[in-house]
Amino acid sequence: MIRTSLTPRAGWQQQFESLGFSYHSIDGLYWDERYAYCFNSEQIDVLEQATLDLHQMSLQAVDHVVRHGMQDRFAIPAQFWSLVEESWREKEFSLYGRFDLSWDGSGAPKMLEYNADTPTGLVESSVAQWYWLQDVFPDADQFNSLHEKLITQWKKFPGKGLLHVTCAAENEEDEGNLSYLRDTAIQAGFATKQCAIEQLGWDQKQGVFVDDADISIQNLFKLYPWEWLCREEFAAHLLTRPMTIIEPAWKMILSNKAILPVLWELFPHHPNLLPAYFDAWRISGNHVKKPLYSREGENISIYADGEVLHTTGEYGAEGYVYQAYAPQPKFDDGITPAYTSIGAWVVGDEAAGIGIREDETLITKNTSRFIPHYFID
Repeated sequence: MIRTSLTPRAGWQQQFESLGFSYHSIDGLYWDERYAYCFNSEQIDVLEQATLDLHQMSLQAVDHVVRHGMQDRFAIPAQFWSLVEESWREKEFSLYGRFDLSWDGSGAPKMLEYNADTPTGLVESSVAQWYWLQDVFPDADQFNSLHEKLITQWKKFPGKGLLHVTCAAENEEDEGNLSYLRDTAIQAGFATKQCAIEQLGWDQKQGVFVDDADISIQNLFKLYPWEWLCREEFAAHLLTRPMTIIEPAWKMILSNKAILPVLWELFPHHPNLLPAYFDAWRISGNHVKKPLYSREGENISIYADGEVLHTTGEYGAEGYVYQAYAPQPKFDDGITPAYTSIGAWVVGDEAAGIGIREDETLITKNTSRFIPHYFID
């Protein structure tokens, strides 16, 4: 795994905007093609296998949690637990997810967490870096089959009729990801309608959810976290299961940091896992304190070598888990030092590619840069 310095292409901004990647420079610098990461084919094989293994272990962990009624550990509202159980036992359709891994190209990649409910970074991982590859390294390859696999997975969705897709209004990044996922659904043959989550409502007379045009919602893809959804004013109506929701309710388990101690309990010393516990006293040495619910690197505390690195935010009320510290590899060219995190994508049950983020600190945040990658045989 080599970090190389490059000269950005002329006009890349216009190219990406034409592809729907309008937020390429959000917060000043997001997409960053001054650098690229180079792998060999053996390293890509390691990443692919690690992704597959972690996903299968995670599914086993969900089954364990459901069978043992561990909802209290996950801070899932009690009234929603039966919905989670039913969703899992019926094996409700799941589209995609993303593991965050720490890896420097040698040894075993280590799982930091599983973004299994509302992962973003799709446009840049699937489309943007593929176009970059064709322009910059046309003779190389890339671990990236996201687009094709998303379309294939959509075709497996058993729902009939109109597919509504939604996210919070006025969030350019979420809207960009949602529009891209909508496009893959259209290519899979679905009729779709995009609207903001704020435009959804409950029609008491008909007993259905409706959009801003009072069209009933039968199938809903939501780029909106379950932990927020089940705390909305209309949340009680979700319990009647009036529509099919993607990602399904059982993803409340996988998208929760509480899955980390469960995985370690079920698969102790697995090379792709880090020791993780619900109780702080059970972990010693360098470690990370993570809220059960946390996004964009908020409210993370790293305790390493006598120092503490902490981020602020709005999370932590539901509790924390404690995970052994696996620092992201650091690359430093003397100009832009960076700690690197690898996002490994899952579509259905298949590994589908990677996206790489960089930050000047050890905690990846929403302001962290996206760096393209390629590999050679």
